[in-house]
Amino acid sequence: MNRTAAHPPESEHDVIAVGCGPFNLGLAALASTVDELDLLVLEESAELHWHRGMMFDQASMQVNFLADLVTLVAPTHPLSFLAYLHDRDRLYTFTVRENFFPSRIEYEDYLRWAAARLPSVRFSHRVEEARWDASSGRFTVRVARGDGTRATLAARHLVLGVGTAPHLPEELAGIPPELLLHTADYLHREADVTAAGRVTVVGSGQSGAEVVLDLLDRNLRGGPAVSWLSRTPTFAPLDYTKLVLEMTTPDYMRYFHALPEGTRDRLVGEQWQFYKGVSTDTLAEIHELLYRRQLCHGPADVELRPGIAVRAAEADGGGRVRLTCEHRDTGRRFEHVTDLVVAATGYRQRAHDLIAPLEGLIARDAAGRYRVALDHSVELAAAVTGKLFVANAELHSHGASAPNLDIGAVRNAAILNAVTGRELYRLPKNTAFTAFAPPPDTAGTGVV
Repeated sequence: MNRTAAHPPESEHDVIAVGCGPFNLGLAALASTVDELDLLVLEESAELHWHRGMMFDQASMQVNFLADLVTLVAPTHPLSFLAYLHDRDRLYTFTVRENFFPSRIEYEDYLRWAAARLPSVRFSHRVEEARWDASSGRFTVRVARGDGTRATLAARHLVLGVGTAPHLPEELAGIPPELLLHTADYLHREADVTAAGRVTVVGSGQSGAEVVLDLLDRNLRGGPAVSWLSRTPTFAPLDYTKLVLEMTTPDYMRYFHALPEGTRDRLVGEQWQFYKGVSTDTLAEIHELLYRRQLCHGPADVELRPGIAVRAAEADGGGRVRLTCEHRDTGRRFEHVTDLVVAATGYRQRAHDLIAPLEGLIARDAAGRYRVALDHSVELAAAVTGKLFVANAELHSHGASAPNLDIGAVRNAAILNAVTGRELYRLPKNTAFTAFAPPPDTAGTGVV
């Protein structure tokens, strides 16, 4: 192996975090001001990219700038979004702009700015495997570097932040790859979009709506016909009203975590509009483009059909796709023919194959998911003295806030407090006006 003083192939750390998305990058940022804490973030990519396939010029974030890597637990931190604006000499113009929501392009630039200031973040480092070494009381992590060398590192604690992967449902499995793309790759397949006579978006949510918005703009300029098919009964907006937003608070997360497993699962299903809807601004832009198209008699057909379930899909032999669809209200089936399908079908948790050697030590719930404690650590066998934390893999245990960027700093503060055994960062305690739990049973009867 290639041994260098700058990066020895064998080293030991307090924490190794796998994956460098916004959550683990925020973990590194908060740890960077703690002198006695040795934390390392390993990322297999050569550099930081964030949703490049959906990086539309005008797309904005759905959380405000305070939901950055650090501010909600450390507002004076040197890696805050405000510090980034100041360093880029845009603080004054951002203030005059009077818009708390950065563009998606600006947010990615902020992430890259922060990563460049964190020597604890190592790119081109792919974690192949993690094991528990009982003799040393450490996790051992096998890493392959971009230069072809390998190393075995050790850490008292691990954090898994490998994110989610684009999901393609079975109903679309019969479509050849050249006629199908996921929204995550939309801008990377622009040539295919341009060449198609009709593009059909299957699924809704914010990603699906942004693709439809782009397609409608193309349609006005002579681009392809557009179809939008969604299972939801309407093209529903995100419910971002003030009191509903309190479900993103630590108060609600603590309440949700204490509920029975079955109740949590029911609530996640009921709260879909909170994290799977479309922003009202995007819906308004879509309607405006449709109105403009009506005025100028758009060059190609456009159809929007909610309440549609795609039951099967296949290539028709002529280079087109034939979708078998069902109208959910009436049960009537029909066929839809298109040149290109864009799957706005969301994301699923990535398989954590790298921790397969730990499988016998991990506790799971009745549905086979990790049993996750309030501090975001996975329940392990009693003999394991280290902690294994997860980021954005605990929707089932922590509720609708788990994937949200605005809970990232709080989650990371809880993790750092847990690994150090002290309150490095004060966790917010009063974050909601809503009382989620019933009042105390003062009579002791169990009935209120």
